[in-house]
Amino acid sequence: MRARGAAVALSAPLVLLAIVAADPTVQSSWREIGSGPVRVRFIPEDSLQAERALTFLLGQPRMPALPPGLPREAVAYLAPDEAAFAELTGGRIPDWGAGVAIPDEHALVVPAYASRRSSLGARNAVLRHEWAHLALHSHLEGIQVPRWFDEGYALWAEGGFDVSEAWRLRILLALGRAPPLDSLTLDWPRDLASAEAAYLLSGSALAYLVEESGERGVSLLLERWREGGSFDAALAGTYGVTLGQLEDDWRAWVRRRFGWLLVLSHSVVLWTSLGLLLMLATLARRRWNRARMAELRAGEPVERPAYWMAEDAQDG
Repeated sequence: MRARGAAVALSAPLVLLAIVAADPTVQSSWREIGSGPVRVRFIPEDSLQAERALTFLLGQPRMPALPPGLPREAVAYLAPDEAAFAELTGGRIPDWGAGVAIPDEHALVVPAYASRRSSLGARNAVLRHEWAHLALHSHLEGIQVPRWFDEGYALWAEGGFDVSEAWRLRILLALGRAPPLDSLTLDWPRDLASAEAAYLLSGSALAYLVEESGERGVSLLLERWREGGSFDAALAGTYGVTLGQLEDDWRAWVRRRFGWLLVLSHSVVLWTSLGLLLMLATLARRRWNRARMAELRAGEPVERPAYWMAEDAQDG
């Protein structure tokens, strides 16, 4: 996932989310347009957005490493408001989730309204992200997909791992705060910070596979996975490693590919570091000034030396 701050695309491909108890298609307020297996459902006020969404989805090129024509069918729901979004997704999506894919229903849900979830200008990226989830599950029909691979693939299809955010991943690994890939299962983090970290891990893991073998390697992995049904067997047959070995190799790649120079060159880290150095330098200078003043005062004559006090006593 490419992390987008408060607008992070979230999908729930393995959680069975009901589309709503009362199907929106039977509600008089909803409309539908479509072409072939692709349909868009919306309320009349969002008709222009629906036309744009349909045109965008119909114009999608082949998803990377997948055969053409996937997903085989899809229905996109344009939620008109937050209440509709919550109803369509069963109320299971955190407020930073910008979109949801529900492969078992061949459906995706995106907001048709501007909100914290996503800006209107980012909708195409969210649509492609969720479209990629549907395409992957259409190819691996009936196979359980590890969450890290599912999200990593969608991020790759959406446009690739955001290298500008790699410094965060490097710090997570250095601090030992990066969870194992196989822990990113159905319990996707609900707080934004943890979710951003999970997306960074997922996106970079797919980026590593692509860099190591190109699209062809990922395509072979998916095909073997589809035929045999086992991710571990497909991984070993394609890359010659277990999941544990893959994770070790990936972590080494992150450290090598995104070293500390990248971390220090990032503006946030750079200015924070410079600010910290300036503060430390200021504190050190103040300590030196205080010590120097103490030395100078120690060498100055007192205002009334001891012999003055003696003379005063004699005069008295």
